Amino acid sequence: MIHPSEIAKMFEQEPLACWNGERLPLSEVRVSVLDRGFLFGDAIYEVIRVYSGKPFLFQDHLNRIQRNLEKMSLPADLGSIQRWIEETISASGFVEASVYIHVTRGVAPRTHRFPDPPPTPNVLIYVAAFHDSYSQFRHSGASVVVVPDQRWKRCDIKSVNLLANCFASEMAHQQGCAEALLSDDSGKLSEGSRSSLFGVKDSVVLTAPLGENILPGITRRLIQQLCEECQLEMREETIHQSQLDEIDELFLTATTMEILPVTRVDDQPIGDGQIGPVSRQLVDAYQKHIERFRNET
Repeated sequence: MIHPSEIAKMFEQEPLACWNGERLPLSEVRVSVLDRGFLFGDAIYEVIRVYSGKPFLFQDHLNRIQRNLEKMSLPADLGSIQRWIEETISASGFVEASVYIHVTRGVAPRTHRFPDPPPTPNVLIYVAAFHDSYSQFRHSGASVVVVPDQRWKRCDIKSVNLLANCFASEMAHQQGCAEALLSDDSGKLSEGSRSSLFGVKDSVVLTAPLGENILPGITRRLIQQLCEECQLEMREETIHQSQLDEIDELFLTATTMEILPVTRVDDQPIGDGQIGPVSRQLVDAYQKHIERFRNET
């Protein structure tokens, strides 16, 4: 167990960055204003949680980076990215941390079409001490709001084009809520502004089927595994906003969020307004999974 004084020291320490293979303090990274990530959002990103100095679900995250590089036709080298992540985590000294990875198409004269010849991609990685801002809600349950989904149509790509997500998150914040659920014009709920959405009805775990409107969450995949371990049935089925009064439980998942039980939506209770038994079972299973990971050599 890390002593509280050591945790405080970690938060005082500046994040350690790796800019195209060069390690330096995050505040010293310099990026050209002609970088296409800055001009167009022509970039992808990834976030990885570090427990006990080790990247969690690392291969799954690397696989998603590779898929997104291919979808965006970004010619970055995954082997170098993996090595830089591992080296930056080790050099940072952080044991409880998050890793941010950001890959842009690179620097080129401003034009909407992809530059020809392609520029060299820019890769930013940084490791920062992690503060669990959701821990209180895992015990009390979180409140969320439903907002219109105004994002682009390729949400399966983890691009840095997140303005609509930011609008939704700010709307939730202004109403004192932990997250925003995104609803299409017909009232179908896809996911949160930064999370995957799950419901529970008659002890069956429900989540929307994957498609171009949903990010294939890494934690979402782990939930499927944990449901099997807990002998819980899981079904891909979209939840409609009009059905929320029939849902027994709701919870959200994300890399830094882990599992977040939801007890109120738009100030209306879900079920009896308390964290449900399935959510509690999965939270417990998730924590046990992390403990096993911490103890692996």
